[in-house]
Parts: sequence; C-alpha cells; structure tokens
Amino acid sequence: MTVYTVRNGINERPYVGVQPFRAEDGDRFFGRSTESHDLAALWRANRLTVLYGASGVGKTSLLMAGVIPLLDPRSAEILPPGRVCHGSTFPLAALPEHNPYTVALLTSWSPDEPVTSLSGLAVPDFLRRRGQRTDRYGHPLPVFAAIDQAEELFADSTHPNRHRKLFLDELVEALDEHPDLHLLLSIRESSRIDLAPYEHDLGRASPAWFRLLPLTPEAALEAVRGPLEGTNRSFAPGAAEELVDDLRTSEIVSAVGQRSSVIAEDVEPALLQIVCSQLWEALPEDITVITSSERRTYAEVGRTLAEFCGRALAAIADERGLPLTDLRLWLQRTFITELGRRSTVDEGLTRTAGVPNAVVRALENRHILKAERRSGSRWYELAHDRLIEPIRRLDLTALGPLPRVKPAEYLRTAAEALAAGELALAQKQAEKALHTSAATDLRLRAEAESFLGNIAYERGEPTEAEARYRAAAPLFEVLRDTPAVARLLAAIGHSLLAQGRRAEAVDTLSAAAERVPNDLTVQTELGRTLWHLGQPRAAIAVLTGVLAIDGNAPEALRARGEFLADGGDAESALRDLDRVRRQQRPAVRAARGLALATLRNRGSADQEIDTALTEAPDSGPVLLYAARVAALDGDLATAADLARRALAATTPALPPHQREAALKLLNR
Repeated sequence: MTVYTVRNGINERPYVGVQPFRAEDGDRFFGRSTESHDLAALWRANRLTVLYGASGVGKTSLLMAGVIPLLDPRSAEILPPGRVCHGSTFPLAALPEHNPYTVALLTSWSPDEPVTSLSGLAVPDFLRRRGQRTDRYGHPLPVFAAIDQAEELFADSTHPNRHRKLFLDELVEALDEHPDLHLLLSIRESSRIDLAPYEHDLGRASPAWFRLLPLTPEAALEAVRGPLEGTNRSFAPGAAEELVDDLRTSEIVSAVGQRSSVIAEDVEPALLQIVCSQLWEALPEDITVITSSERRTYAEVGRTLAEFCGRALAAIADERGLPLTDLRLWLQRTFITELGRRSTVDEGLTRTAGVPNAVVRALENRHILKAERRSGSRWYELAHDRLIEPIRRLDLTALGPLPRVKPAEYLRTAAEALAAGELALAQKQAEKALHTSAATDLRLRAEAESFLGNIAYERGEPTEAEARYRAAAPLFEVLRDTPAVARLLAAIGHSLLAQGRRAEAVDTLSAAAERVPNDLTVQTELGRTLWHLGQPRAAIAVLTGVLAIDGNAPEALRARGEFLADGGDAESALRDLDRVRRQQRPAVRAARGLALATLRNRGSADQEIDTALTEAPDSGPVLLYAARVAALDGDLATAADLARRALAATTPALPPHQREAALKLLNR
C-alpha cells in the first residue's frame, strides 16, 4: 500500500521540515489561525506593521501560508513577499551602480520582470510605475507589501551603511507618497533594536507591533494532526498528544547525575516540523494508523533531534573548515550549565565564547540557538529546553552516515553567505557546487561560474570577474539562453572597463546590445562606456535612442544629464536631471551642480557640490566637476587644487577625456 497526500494534483509531504511554509501550503498549515487573523487585521488597519519573533518561530510561514491567503486579491493589490538580500547568480557587473537592497526587493516584488529593468528604480519609482488600481467605484485599492527577513538589512549593523540609509529613505518616501500602501516588516526579535532609529520616520505615528510566540500545546496538537487530513494516515488515540508532550518535556541531568524533568509551556514550531517530517519519511508504507509505539520506533524525539543537531553541526563545521568534535564540545560546554540547564552567552565584537560570531549566527540560522537583545547586547542560548538532552548526549555515533550534499544545495548555501557579506564562505561553497556538479548539468555550472564572477566583482577583482563570466557565457550559449549570454557579455564589458580596456569594453557591450536590442539597461551601459572611451556624441546618441523608447528611464536620464553637463549644455542637462527625483550617485549630483553653476545658480550649485564631495571625496569625476565650478567662480587656486586631486583619484579614476580637462585647469 502506498501512503500519499495529493493537493492540487501534486504529491506532497504533509510536513515541511525545516523549510518555511509557502503560500500554496495553506491547506497543511495548522495551529496559527488566531495569529493569522490578528496579524492580517493589523496589516489592514496600519500603514506600517512589524512582525517579530525568534529564529525558527515561523514568521515566514505565518506570513506566507497564514496571513496572505486571508487577503482578498479582488479588493486589494498584494505584492509577493520581498527580501532585501539575495545571493543571485545574475551577473551583477551587468547592472549600473545600484542599491543592492532596492534591487533585491524589487526583484522579489516583481519576479517576472528582468532585473535590468528594475535596477535604476527606487521603491517609490517602482510603485508609481505600477500605477494605481481602483475598485468598480473608482476608489483606490490598498497595496499590501511585505519585506520578509528584514534583519538582513542589519547583518553588519556595527558599521555605517550608506545603502541601508538610502533604502530606508526610499521606504519613508514610498509611505509618504502612496497613502494606500500598507507595509509589513518581518524581523527577528534580536534585530528589533536595529530598526528602532528608523521607526519614527517609517511609522510617522507609531507602527503596529506583533510578536509571534512558539505554539501552545493545543496549537501544537493541531499542527501535528491537521496536515494528515487528506492522507490515508492518522494518529491513534493519544499518540499525537504523547508526541506533543514529548516535545515539551526535557530530561535535565546535572554534572553529578541528579535527574529531573522540566515541562515547557510551549512547543517550538521548527522542532515539531523536524520530528513530524522524520516520522512521515521513516514510517513503512503499510502503516496507516500511527500508534505511540510506532511513533517512538520511527521518530523518537530525543534521537530525532540529536540527529538533526548533529547534521546541522556537521554542515557548519564543513562550511567553516572547523573540527566537528571541537564544535560539538564547545556547544555542550558553552550552552549547558553544570546543573543541566540552558546557559546564556553574550556576543563579543568578533567572537563569542571563543568561536567566530559568524559560526554562532549560523547555528541561529539552523535553529540550534536563538538570540535576544538585553542591555544593548545580543545574548544567545539554545533554541528550546528540549534541545538540552539531545545536545548533551550528542556524539559522532548519533550522526550515522551523512547524506551527500547536492551541488544545488552548495550553491544555495553560497547565496546565503553572499547575502550575509561572507565572501570567503560564499566562494568556497560555490566552488564546491562547481566541482561536485555533473559535467552535463550545464545550467548549474553556468550559474556557479556567474556567481563566482559576482564574488570577484564584489571584491574589486575585475580580471577574475571577467574570467568567471567568460566561463559561464558559452555554457548559456549551449543552452540557447540568449538573454543570459547578453547579460554576461554586459558584465564582461564592465569588467574590461574596470581594467582600463575601454575599446574591448565597447565591442563587448555592443555585442550584448545586439543580442537584446530591447534591453534598455544594456543599451544605457553601452552609452556610458562610449562616454568613458571619450566619445560623448556617440554616447548621447545611444542614450537618446533609449529615451525615445522609454522617456522616463531613470538611468538613461541620469547618464545623459551628466554627459550634457560635462559637455557644457547646462539647460539640457537640467531638463534631464530634474526629471530624476533621486540623483543618489555623487558624480550625477556634482554634474547637476556644474550645470547650475553654469547658469549662475551658485547657491544650489554649491550645495550639490558640497554634498557630492562629502559622499565621494576620492571620486575623479566629482572632484573635476567641483574644480570646474570653482573655475567658473574665478577661484583658480581652488580649481587647480581640486583638479590635482581629481587626477590622483582612484574611486573611480578619471576617464581619458576628463583627464585632459583636468590638465587644462592645472595649466591655467
């Protein structure tokens, strides 16, 4: 007899394990009905709602499978839940300078739209471009937008982050400009304090807060029994109750052997899913009624959680190049006291109890640890008392044979590492994906090569980025994925430009533009490269062609406005730049300052130049535009000093034709 469950014509497992529930999993999402309705009501009633809770408590599942199905798409516009970070295999060098948080969010809000068409937009631009839907009476429909795992914004909260500030400013502007926008942020409880400085601007009044707690015993029982509806399996009387009780009950053993039991008031959703998923997978097909005896035989809670913890530790040790035994002993010594209870440890600047902070956060991501903020510090402890016994008794024999990691899983881990800013780990995992993939799996190999190109691009290694992108391009060529090849050619062109190989860059970008003539971002980047090569007329002609297709293309407007200002056509430059609400890039802001100064609007010009110099004090173009403004004012000494600094600047350096302009200022 085959045991199965069928939903929408697709065979599925009733329990999701450690993965979050998806929107289509609503019919097997149990135990969160009250929370789903309460959070949906808050989201409808407030402009800003913040969902927070510990790692593994089920925030993503609640949002995806509980709340969103309660929203009526006929009376509201519902965007797919977004993320602000992603370790994409899209060749990032193909994009113009962009805010990675914004691009990641808009890509997830509009997954069917090419990344290249989103890269020049800010959040308010994106919402404005979508237009406003109305009901049959002409009233505007509310827009429900969510950002899941918003703690990714603060992954490195000890350092200032210009992109983060600009992104949050975009959210504030979007809320101000779109009164029908209802924004929901889902964030870990330990990162809630990081959001505090921005609460007032985002919420204007006070945002609505919703704390998600673990499951009550009654809700846990629903989560155990409910998913089996529609299958030909069920629990015998008392078996599900015993499972829930087992998930709540912890055996505590002190250093001197004293034993006691602790019964928790709640159940961790992640641990429940791990045990139930293991039970479903391990049961023989001919068992349709699950008794207590069979449950203990095939998914005894202590053994199952020990195996889960062991595999998580083994994966982290492998990822980080750590001895597994050392990591296991550290976990046992650090987080279990001599009395057999949970211990809390505060996070240090770079290491926690002697282990790198990145390892501790990896344990949090895998639901072994949880974190909370107390007295300005992040404190860690085991995710639940029910993990004390499995971790205390954990040794290598509890693991059994580890499953072979699939190449796609290595690439997924690499993406998570890149999103967290861990470039070394991301590179290591992507290389594993490449080395373990089959020679015939061309797409995965191409994506891994492109991903490694992105890592090199992030590190400022254009030669290595070029090599990786070149390795990926012929693989996509064999797959006949013309857009992917074109994007890689564009990325190669930018890598060549960063190496100073401008003529080759133009040829490569021209080839990319020929393959995707309707991709306005590729066309815009070709225009930029022509300008860097010292061909401003050709550059402006290409950008004018782009704007003939889309007159509001922000990147084309920024680029043409800057180039027109550089060429002395101040009025035309301002016509372009005044249509772009956000300049963002210091060079574009400084070019606007130059155009204003040319038209004798010195007050506004000085303000733009000062801001640009503050944001990019070592930018060659910014310094040159500032020098030209000083020269227009007759301050030749300041102009010469700025021109000298522009010639020495490296981030970025001046292109050849602008170097000539800087030298002319010096020769004055």
